[in-house]
Amino acid sequence: MAEVLQEKDADEWAYRGEGAVNLVLAYCGSSPSFAGKVLRIQKVSNKVSKYENHHSALTKDERLLWGKFEGIVAACTREIAEQMYVQKVMCPLLGSEHVDAGIRILVSREFLKAVEHKVLLQRPAWRVDAAKVNPLCDSVLVIADHSIFPSVRGILKEDFCLSVEIKPKGGFLPTSDFIAEENAVKKRITRFKMHQALKLRDGVISQISKYDPLDLFSGSKDGVQNAIKSLFLTPQNNFRVFLNGSLIFGGMDGAADCVSYKVDQAFQDGIKRVIVAKDGMHSKYFLELVTETVMKSGLLNLLLEVQKLDAIDIEGAIHAYYDFVSLPCVVCRQKGENKLSGRYSLIHSMSKHEKLKVVRDYLISATGKDLSMMISFRPRKSMDVESPHRSVLLKSINQTFDYKASFIDLDMKPLKKMEYYYDLDQKIVSCYIKMVKEDEAIQNGVGIDGSLNSYIERKG
Repeated sequence: MAEVLQEKDADEWAYRGEGAVNLVLAYCGSSPSFAGKVLRIQKVSNKVSKYENHHSALTKDERLLWGKFEGIVAACTREIAEQMYVQKVMCPLLGSEHVDAGIRILVSREFLKAVEHKVLLQRPAWRVDAAKVNPLCDSVLVIADHSIFPSVRGILKEDFCLSVEIKPKGGFLPTSDFIAEENAVKKRITRFKMHQALKLRDGVISQISKYDPLDLFSGSKDGVQNAIKSLFLTPQNNFRVFLNGSLIFGGMDGAADCVSYKVDQAFQDGIKRVIVAKDGMHSKYFLELVTETVMKSGLLNLLLEVQKLDAIDIEGAIHAYYDFVSLPCVVCRQKGENKLSGRYSLIHSMSKHEKLKVVRDYLISATGKDLSMMISFRPRKSMDVESPHRSVLLKSINQTFDYKASFIDLDMKPLKKMEYYYDLDQKIVSCYIKMVKEDEAIQNGVGIDGSLNSYIERKG
């Protein structure tokens, strides 16, 4: 690979998409070194905020938090620390075969400026308003493009690859004794479903998702199939489909709500290139294929174990956080609790090491709740030809596919974000409870699911 990407090299990278933290570019040039790769370029907020410019290295408390993992603390920039986090923390937990920590390569400021200019008109307006390419970066991350199957000479033009990106979200209900009695609904309704009510109230979405993460993580084929179908019907930013790396279904700009989805002809034409079936049946078999592969891949079992590192919920972990960073416990003060004799005294009396572990495990779990799964398929042309990839047989059409399954967007969460997680959690629960009470005042005896449906109808 080139030692330093220069201004002229920007022409060989095309806009693929972006999240809150990184811009993603796919390689479209002719160099074998970069074939099948994407760049993750760090962004920086257009607003002045010490929390949003991630160019600085870890804080003193973060160095203590991640001290047991070689390489993270020694990193001279946060970007390098985040790469080491993926390599040292997430790879062992999720499996190195499913995670690509990538490599960092140097870039010139001229390259970053050229990229910023090139992709400006392709970026969603709200993303442009929020952040720009970080001009202070001296390196970017190169990782595998999980939406395609690379070959020695790049991508074979006659091959078609269909990829699905899924954001699973939190897949279990908390049982922590530290959840306040008034928030007990958290033990019955998933965070994702409650968050939908808040997003609807705030106008972030216009329609409640039919998806329930408990279905996806149920371990049953019927449950997974129902989850995939629900994601397909209400994708929001949780379900996207690509053909050879180009988006053909799902939200165009990464927003939680998108009134125009790329469905219609592009999607139908795309799946027809991969799935052999009668007209009108391709979507059905596509969803079956995704279900079968999700079940066979084993990704969800690995992911659930990571998510369950959140053992005492944010309502418990926040107390460990305040003690760990040597600050007065704001939550105890708000609730009028005595740290040493109140209901949270068990946490406040933990050793420094135990509190560290609670906070660290919570932040690792947060990565697991925010990441995406990318599953890519291509038709197996001949069973006689040896393939380095695993295969799945879709019995309903007797067609075999190569597939690869990966985790992406494994961002390390800033320690300071613990306070944000707690505040958002309380906001979500408060909004949901208020919505239920408002509905019960109108309809006596209607359960929570009915309440949500009624709330949706009233909003509509």
